[in-house]
Amino acid sequence: MFEKIRNWRIRRIVARHPIAESLWRDALDRCAPARRLGASDQAALRVLATLFLQSKSLEPTKELQLGDADRVLLATHACVPILKLGLDWYDGWYSVIVYPDAFIPRRPQTDAAGVVHQTDTVMAGEAWRRGPVILSWADVLSTGKKPGHNVVIHEMAHKLDMLNGEPNGFPPLHRRMDRREWSRVFTSAWDRLQEEQRNGAELPMDPYALESPAEFFAVASEQFFEAPANLRQHLPEVYQQLEQFYRQHPF
Repeated sequence: MFEKIRNWRIRRIVARHPIAESLWRDALDRCAPARRLGASDQAALRVLATLFLQSKSLEPTKELQLGDADRVLLATHACVPILKLGLDWYDGWYSVIVYPDAFIPRRPQTDAAGVVHQTDTVMAGEAWRRGPVILSWADVLSTGKKPGHNVVIHEMAHKLDMLNGEPNGFPPLHRRMDRREWSRVFTSAWDRLQEEQRNGAELPMDPYALESPAEFFAVASEQFFEAPANLRQHLPEVYQQLEQFYRQHPF
């Protein structure tokens, strides 16, 4: 009964707020992970993007204007990771705040000595637990210009990671996934890349991945969708674990 009601509501939303064909074609042109999907998956992604736009508030700041094509593009990027998971995986938060460019969050931070500083890190994106996703629109638009980078997917991966607590690179795994295997694979890859970095080797992904296990998962997720062949070649076990988690096969 409840599933029938839910499906009826979804059909009603999609019927009342359809994404125009021209806007959808534009989004596919500008979102490589979506463009690579088969026709049936693209149709499912279009439904998810429609539901995303109706359930999340996209809030531009500092006189930034987001047109319909921009909003559809952002929603398309955001829904790629949950194509096989469902919009329920984005429950518990409601807004996407969009700055025109990179931003500097002003907040106090206490160091190891107990001294309070104001942070001044320039950021392209941020995800708050039980709060909004914050994005730089300039960085959203630059997706695809630098292989493997997608700030929207990166921050959405953090949101998935936060579903079972503080972000630690260990999102809630599916029933048939092995937690010990996930931990072994990601720890081994982390240790290997740390060693390669110490030796001055060029890493197969953004070195920012080594900032923390949470960032490793988010950067690896970017790679999985934006540069799957590269991830599968250099970190095949990581690719396989993400394949199981996202239930997708981008390569």
